Amino acid sequence: MVNLIAPGAGDAAVVAAYPELQHLLDLRDGGWRFLPIEAGRDRIDGFRQWPGGWRDAIRLKDSGDALGLRLDRDYAITWEYTGSLADVVQELLLLPNPGSRLAPRLARGRGPRLG
Repeated sequence: MVNLIAPGAGDAAVVAAYPELQHLLDLRDGGWRFLPIEAGRDRIDGFRQWPGGWRDAIRLKDSGDALGLRLDRDYAITWEYTGSLADVVQELLLLPNPGSRLAPRLARGRGPRLG
């Protein structure tokens, strides 16, 4: 897997050109990984792997259309949020660690199998 945005001095240039991408940099700095962009694909997908098989995921179509998910070890969706990139990232960053007693645990649906 490759980082979507290369670390280093280039970050400032990217954010200067596209300020909303700062939200993706914030996730990357928190241990998130992003899937490589493929030709013809109209979205950016990223994830964070937690101990015990839990995953947080984000899908971004544009700055106003993003989806955040938390999946348990069986790929059941235990949390979902849609909105702007800024709102989804904020909610993902506020989401309690899966080991916390305040973390969502009840399945709301099934998520895609990754890998």
